[in-house]
Amino acid sequence: MVSYYMLSQEQQIFEQIKKAKRILITFSKQWNGDAVASALALYLFLVKMEKDAEIVAEKSEHGRQFSFLPGYGEIGHRLDNLRNFIISLDITNAKVGQIKYQMEKNLLNFIISPKEGFFSHEDIKSQSSGFKYDLIIALDTPDLESLGGIYDNDTEFFYQVPIIDIDHHSDNEEFGQINLIELTAISTTEILFNLMSRYQRDYIDQNIATCLLAGIISETRSFKTQNITPQALAISSELISMGARREEIVNRLYRSRPLSVLKLWGRVLARLTGSLDNKLVWTSLSLLDFAKTETDENDVAEVIDELIVSIPEAKIIVIFYEKNGKPPSAHKDDKVSLADSGPGVTTRAMVYSVKNINSLQLVKKWNPTGTKYLARISLDKGIKEAETELIGYIRETLEKLSL
Repeated sequence: MVSYYMLSQEQQIFEQIKKAKRILITFSKQWNGDAVASALALYLFLVKMEKDAEIVAEKSEHGRQFSFLPGYGEIGHRLDNLRNFIISLDITNAKVGQIKYQMEKNLLNFIISPKEGFFSHEDIKSQSSGFKYDLIIALDTPDLESLGGIYDNDTEFFYQVPIIDIDHHSDNEEFGQINLIELTAISTTEILFNLMSRYQRDYIDQNIATCLLAGIISETRSFKTQNITPQALAISSELISMGARREEIVNRLYRSRPLSVLKLWGRVLARLTGSLDNKLVWTSLSLLDFAKTETDENDVAEVIDELIVSIPEAKIIVIFYEKNGKPPSAHKDDKVSLADSGPGVTTRAMVYSVKNINSLQLVKKWNPTGTKYLARISLDKGIKEAETELIGYIRETLEKLSL
């Protein structure tokens, strides 16, 4: 008999999947395209394997642009009914005649009437059942805390149920019992394609292929980033030959920007500023910009994606934008000075960095959230003052680095 520990990592993964009765697929609360596409591809593949699987991730607006992908509607946002509480009644000495229940303030009372005889305290037992899922597969997620509320609210579950961790990022903490971390892959969907192909290639239909290709396209911004590899291109070609809908993916992600976002893009370009030979690039958006373009902060992520592709020499890209407060009245020709911020306005900033710079570490003094590549911070001051403070600090830091 072959020992479990003699199996390859891929074999161990599929052994766990085959043994599992119900599987939870989850990913980071940041909802990046590779994570969403990976979860959907794996879910559809497990359905082909006739496995009972569900996708759950903390609710976020960041993934709405991927709503066209097959299976997107299957993504849930809460771990409901994770564990049952069972009350057992021994009916050896008395049979049940009627069962009722009633609410009394914070008490749920069960009223059990015996046909004959009576029940005693010794006849009652209670217990918690096993968890609803017996296997967790986490995709494109650096650590358990990145799952957000679904981890914070049920930490015991994540420590008692086996986890398979699949990712391509170097900062992954390998929190699973099985960790498949491939640093040479450009996306988690690339890793999944190899897994699926070696297990049962025939299961990869047009919908699964579309999800896998969407992850690669999202991670490379439609093959425009510098991290593209011959392996990724070869896999993309295979996926297209398997029916992946490349045109739909590109159209939905990159060619169908709403007019409102294009207007916001124009305002971003109008204030674009560079320093250190454009290694540091930043821009700013006011409350009035959002009001006039009918956009909000959820649209800023799309703008920063365009900047990443358009300015390849940039090591750090920062977008400042106003939050809360009341926008000032516009001057003539709809122009307003960023120094004219209305009362109660605070400033937020999105800080994007290349692979050899950790955004979270770079701006840690402002208690950032997000990932090492895209950190978000809040500054309790006007946008011009915030810009002066943060850009000055980042410029000084970059000057100390050999980039």
